[in-house]
Amino acid sequence: MVDYHSAGQPHPYGGNGPGPNGDYMAQEDDWDRDLLLDPAWEKQQRKTFTAWCNSHLRKAGTQIENIDEDFRDGLKLMLLLEVISGQLKIIKLGIQVNKALDPRGDPRPLPSLGSNTPVPLLEIVDGNAKMTLGMIWTIILRFAIQDISVEETSAKEGLLLWCQRKTAPYKNVNVQNFHISWKDGLAFNALIHRHRPELIEYDKLRKDDPVTNLNNAFEVAEKYLDIPKMLDAEDIVGTLRPDEKAIMTYVSCFYHAFSGAQKAETAANRICKVLAVNQENEQLMEDYGLLAWIQRTIPWLEARDPQKTIPAMQQKLEDFREYRRVHKPPKVQEKCQLEINFNTLQTKLRLSGRPAFMPSEGRMVSDIGAGWQRLEQAEKGHEEWLLTELRRLERLDHLAEKFRQKASIHEGWTEGKEVALRDRDSGTASLAQVRALLRKHEAFESDLAAHQDRVEQIAAIAQELNELDYYDSPSVNARCQKICDQWDLLGSLTHSRREALEKMEKQLETIDELHLEYAKRAAPFNNWMESAMEDLQDMFIVHTIEEIQGLIAAHEQFKSTLGDADREREAILGIQGEAQRLAELHGLQLPASNPYTSVTAQVINSKWERVQQLVPKRDQALQEEQNRQNSNEHLRRQFGSQANRVGPWIQTKMEEIGRISIEMNGTLEDQLNHLKEYEQNIVEYKPNLELLEQQHQLVQEALIFDNQHSNYTMEHLRVGWEQLLTTIARTINEVENQILTRDAKGISQEQMQEFRASFNHLDKDHGGALGPEEFKACLISLGYDVENDRQGDAEFQRIMAVVDPNGSGSVTFQAFIDFMSRETTDTDTAEQVINSFRVLAGDKNYITAPELRRELPAAQAEYCIVAPYPGPDGVPGALDYKSFSTALYGESDL
Repeated sequence: MVDYHSAGQPHPYGGNGPGPNGDYMAQEDDWDRDLLLDPAWEKQQRKTFTAWCNSHLRKAGTQIENIDEDFRDGLKLMLLLEVISGQLKIIKLGIQVNKALDPRGDPRPLPSLGSNTPVPLLEIVDGNAKMTLGMIWTIILRFAIQDISVEETSAKEGLLLWCQRKTAPYKNVNVQNFHISWKDGLAFNALIHRHRPELIEYDKLRKDDPVTNLNNAFEVAEKYLDIPKMLDAEDIVGTLRPDEKAIMTYVSCFYHAFSGAQKAETAANRICKVLAVNQENEQLMEDYGLLAWIQRTIPWLEARDPQKTIPAMQQKLEDFREYRRVHKPPKVQEKCQLEINFNTLQTKLRLSGRPAFMPSEGRMVSDIGAGWQRLEQAEKGHEEWLLTELRRLERLDHLAEKFRQKASIHEGWTEGKEVALRDRDSGTASLAQVRALLRKHEAFESDLAAHQDRVEQIAAIAQELNELDYYDSPSVNARCQKICDQWDLLGSLTHSRREALEKMEKQLETIDELHLEYAKRAAPFNNWMESAMEDLQDMFIVHTIEEIQGLIAAHEQFKSTLGDADREREAILGIQGEAQRLAELHGLQLPASNPYTSVTAQVINSKWERVQQLVPKRDQALQEEQNRQNSNEHLRRQFGSQANRVGPWIQTKMEEIGRISIEMNGTLEDQLNHLKEYEQNIVEYKPNLELLEQQHQLVQEALIFDNQHSNYTMEHLRVGWEQLLTTIARTINEVENQILTRDAKGISQEQMQEFRASFNHLDKDHGGALGPEEFKACLISLGYDVENDRQGDAEFQRIMAVVDPNGSGSVTFQAFIDFMSRETTDTDTAEQVINSFRVLAGDKNYITAPELRRELPAAQAEYCIVAPYPGPDGVPGALDYKSFSTALYGESDL
């Protein structure tokens, strides 16, 4: 035997040889470390490797008893290699042995190990135990472990990852290595139970009984899985650290025994992935509660249910404000989110190779947009109707109160007039008394004529209340009719009384001229005072400072006439005084009262005093109204100032968003972050709009209906704000979809920027779409051969059919990106999903529900149980996985 160490040469299986993860044989240092850790390693490897070799040699009708002795002549070694490699040509052993015995001791190739595998045959021929075990370990690595790979890991890491995944659901099992993790036997039992649960009663195993656990797993594996018993339980339990290579060899047998299940698991994972995408998309397709809300709300806004009183109508206005403040804003967000979800859904469907989602008739995004437009039109009409109704009710209340005041004054004036006119006091009166009665009657007629205007005003007000549909019109009409009937009766009685007095006028000649003059001047003056008192108590309604200033000016004009009126009052009282003086001078007995009028000096003085009292009250009322109008003007200016700031801010932000959406600064993530910061800035501006809403509510509560200080209405600003929120959200969603497209299709940031730069350069009007000629120029800039010749035109028409399937004549940036991604990437196909189902079905043309439930998560398994299998080779309950798979990609009517 050649002493490589003494000769100064590297040992073929020493430090410079390939290691266990290199390819074929462990390094000598590894063996030395194993021996230091636990000297039982050689016994475990002998037993395990011997069992492994015999599991293959029995196929050739032979076996080995002593691994380092039985391979020395090379015969069974050659036979083992031929069996496990499937090599049919048998190499002449004599030649091989002669080469092995070459005194030069050069490494020689063994069959099926490859020409680059150095094996020192002289060491094997000499029965070197360590070298023989190393050679067998190399063979095990090459044929049993090397091809194991899970998620592109190395063979050892892949086998460990497979064990960890399979045993993860089991309590007391934590596979971290190929030695200590297997000592209690639970990991072996978990592997069997995971694939063949009917063979193991896992719940009855105890962690503190490793010998029983190991024996149970080894016996079941040998009896039902054709895995020979390679170790005894005592070999593992009785050592500090079981041999890693022995455990790996044993575990690799379990891996190969369940390789079919592993293949099924891979197929199941693919199906789960496809189904998860489909289920998520279906969930996005189902959210259309907004449309129902719109359809419920529009009839409420279009309803016209006029109320009888201002408080009742103001409550309806408050209900409408609550709808604006509380109920509508969440629906604005929901509408925006629905559009975002719809765009995201379409992007996901394109990325997964599925057809675009087409909502049912009446539930498209455009239908929701049209419904939203009808909702806003109904809102505008409802608010206009509410304000019109409030004005009408305010006018009605004013007219009704005016009617009641005038009617009360008139009824007070007519009280006792009918009785007086029916009195026949002229029958026994003297001539002077008759003449006095006649003059008195003339004064009454003058007074009656003066009251004609008031009666006509009362009737006109009642008529207007009827035309404006006043709720208490019946009582108004009844009162007005009573006044008119009484007025007609007074006219008739007045005419009859005059005729009676005129018959006796010739007999009565004495007339008290002074009393008559007094009566003639006192009656108009008395009527003037009554009219003045009526005007001073008259209710007024104004909406502007100019109107109240007009009333104040009229009132000042009235006050300027009080001096003349006072002089007239003194002159009238002077007439009566003069009559009294003459009567006293001539010793005449005057009647107790003026025979020509009931307007005494006391009445005149009393009413004059009342006029004097009403003037300052009118001053106060007008001043209070002027203060209210000044307050209203303040509210107008306050609202106008805030609106003139908010309106241009919203317009500026809309323009800036439009500019951001076409600029290309940094990565898509940078743009997304910039947009989200911009969105946050917009959200932080919301208190300014809320302040404006508060100011607008104060304006409405003050019944202010116009504002010359701003061209912005609250309705315009609300719509602008909602459009601003919707625009920034849509822009963010577009960038997110571009990121989704980029990541899903493997488009680099540089490609995305190149696509965007080309697109923006040709999008001259910044409309977000290219015409055919602009799009052709864009393709040419990216290297596509679409020049103006027959071949170029055909290629361009093919591309246009992809990016503009509806023939709209324009290409959006998203359609452009989708096209570029399809040109360079690949996606899952229906055929791939069908092949995955075929693996789960064991190559059958159908699959059953129990097979789905065994291989897939419960929710996804039930999702697949929809398509019965129609073929003649099916069984009861068979499912057609082919039609189901094509339906996922929009290729069938399932």
